[in-house]
Amino acid sequence: MITLLKALEAWGTPDFEDVLKDEIQNIDAELLPLQAGLSHSSYVSDAEIGVVTLRITESPNFIHAKTGIFYAGIIAGSCCADDPTPVCEQPEYCEVQFDIDKKTAQTTATLLEGQQD
Repeated sequence: MITLLKALEAWGTPDFEDVLKDEIQNIDAELLPLQAGLSHSSYVSDAEIGVVTLRITESPNFIHAKTGIFYAGIIAGSCCADDPTPVCEQPEYCEVQFDIDKKTAQTTATLLEGQQD
């Protein structure tokens, strides 16, 4: 479960976007839909992610944050002991919508496939 409490507390302040980005960058990557967003590799790397805010909107019960996430993926070798293929990180990008409940800060993260403004 993702909870973006600091972002909720910063809602309506000039610091909101910075707090949101920081909190997203510190989420356990396994909780994000990054694996499903891979397009050049087969597994999400342990490298840090970068977040850019694309659009922030709100509804009566939620804060909706459309974000672009930059991260790295790897292409796994054949898993043989003598496999000469080095593990090489590939740059990846996907767009993820975060819907933050205004009462609880519980957040859903949804991969936005093929959607553009």
